[in-house]
Amino acid sequence: MKAFFLSLFLVGIVYGSHADQRIKVDTSTEAVPISRYIYGQFIEHLGKSIYGGLWAEMLEDRKFYFIVRDRYAPWGTTADPYWDSGPYDYLSGSPWKVIGPPGTVSMDDSRPFTGIHSPSVSVPGDGSATGISQEGLALVQGKSYSGRIVLAGDAGVTVSVHLVQDNGEALAQPAGTLSDTYRIIPLSFRATASSENARIEITGTGKGNFRIGAVSLMPADKLDGWRPEVVALLKELGAPIYRWPGGNFVSGYNWRDGIGDRDTRPPRQNPAWKGVESNDVGIHEFMDLMVMIGAEPYVALNTGLGTVEEVAQEVQYCVGTAETPMGKLRSSKGHPEPFHVSWWAVGNEMYGQWQLGHMPIGEYVRKHNSVVDAIRAIDPNAQVVGVGSVGAWDETILKESASHMNLISEHIYRKELQDVEAHSRQLASDIDRIAQAHRYYRKSIPELAGRDIRIAMDEWNYWYGHYVYGELGVQYHLKDALGVARGLHAFFRNSDIYFMANYAQTVNVIGGIKTSRTAAILDTTGVVLKLYRNHFGTIPVLIAGRTGQLDVSAALTEDRKAVTIAIMNPTSTSDRLVVDWGPARIAGNATRWTITGPDPMAANVPGKAPNVVLREEEFIPGPSGLDVGAYSIAMYRLAPR
Repeated sequence: MKAFFLSLFLVGIVYGSHADQRIKVDTSTEAVPISRYIYGQFIEHLGKSIYGGLWAEMLEDRKFYFIVRDRYAPWGTTADPYWDSGPYDYLSGSPWKVIGPPGTVSMDDSRPFTGIHSPSVSVPGDGSATGISQEGLALVQGKSYSGRIVLAGDAGVTVSVHLVQDNGEALAQPAGTLSDTYRIIPLSFRATASSENARIEITGTGKGNFRIGAVSLMPADKLDGWRPEVVALLKELGAPIYRWPGGNFVSGYNWRDGIGDRDTRPPRQNPAWKGVESNDVGIHEFMDLMVMIGAEPYVALNTGLGTVEEVAQEVQYCVGTAETPMGKLRSSKGHPEPFHVSWWAVGNEMYGQWQLGHMPIGEYVRKHNSVVDAIRAIDPNAQVVGVGSVGAWDETILKESASHMNLISEHIYRKELQDVEAHSRQLASDIDRIAQAHRYYRKSIPELAGRDIRIAMDEWNYWYGHYVYGELGVQYHLKDALGVARGLHAFFRNSDIYFMANYAQTVNVIGGIKTSRTAAILDTTGVVLKLYRNHFGTIPVLIAGRTGQLDVSAALTEDRKAVTIAIMNPTSTSDRLVVDWGPARIAGNATRWTITGPDPMAANVPGKAPNVVLREEEFIPGPSGLDVGAYSIAMYRLAPR
């Protein structure tokens, strides 16, 4: 019976001519409920997703991974030819300028505060000030900024820290007496003017040397280190689960680098992408964010260069009691109670030669199974997600590891098509294609008999255009929002196959939130995710009829007191959908939400009024049908009786 219904559910909509937008909604015929995990998100240590996006730190290379050189050349330029990104800048050298003559700053590798070296500044004793500075800081008038600097040096040196605004005013803070032992000195400033290119200066006078171990500057209104304006948007999205820390990044990531005192965590070269990984955000910070926004953590494990033993130690660190070896270590880092982690990704895209630690499928299934055995020895109730890719890889891992996974992951990314309707169809087509492949696997792979291994589409999005928000920081448009809505409809129509989806990558990096240095906004795709997560129903119902070029999905609310119907129109003309509710009747007022913009290329930019907006209004439903404007999404909530 279920198989018969699902076939009807999937093919019930027929695309017809413009005059034929007429459907029948059968609220008595229900499909598998939509999992709330369909609205998941994914954040990776990449570009400006965390640093420069979510995390409030204002300074680049604050722990001095790069050598501070007399020749100031911090930025490199590159391009991503496969994704047609065009050129973008990335940090390829020290962002710190030398204040003083050549040779003033050297790198001390004999007693570094963290990492492999720390800058040492020579102060000549002739009354001049020497040190380092970093420019490019954005300040908001009247806003407070706080931080710290870690210093050591000769008693004959006096160090001052200045925050120099665009108007030339220098906000000063003395650092006090130095000693040969590193000491943490708090910093606090209040901007008297807004600035786009303020700078921080760390200078010494007197005679001798001083060393800088680390320096930090954040807006004082940060939330445990996170940007409050971005956290507010995460709460608006309402995603129930976040995949972290990668992505390609995870296959070269040592989780131990991200625990303990943030200032002493060593900075590293990002193992998979450009720039520096400061390790300021690790397990503890991520878990704190999940609590803050009310979401579940979904932790990806390093099965690339990582060993089975290292993975097991990370899992025990997260969920072991304080009596276990790793739980004891976690407790010593300030968190005696286990973190609430149920979901684990057993690696990332291990089928790809671009992945660190890539290996043939036969070898990888053995590693996968060993990792899962180790996870379940620590937590028998752990939910594990295997690495999947439709084709020979899926067929092998499902055959050899069916007893060693709860879900299997798939990934899809699509480039731009100029035709809006064709562009909007791409994600949904891939979602349908992958669902059909897995239906075939369920019939053809004996090891899947009696198992319900559904899909975690834990990376999905459009990926094209210039990187205007840093590495992979593409700009989205109204036509991408239409495509994401259509993709969600495809997930709903395949609710028997898809259990989780994680939109990549939340902030800046192909994300639904975009930030400047002082502002944040929901990008066009983020507006869609917010609408559906907060207002669409959870129990899909049967739709049959003709919809023209409209894409339509309908679902009852969980309490079955209302039905929601979402209509996506990728055309340049407004349209109307006539709905036959069968024996049901629509009673009373209804609610309509609409998303649209001035044209398909409309975008939302942080710090400016949005061009693609979500509007809500009450209306009285009538027999003439449900309207949807050109290039728009309309969602209706109605009460049948």
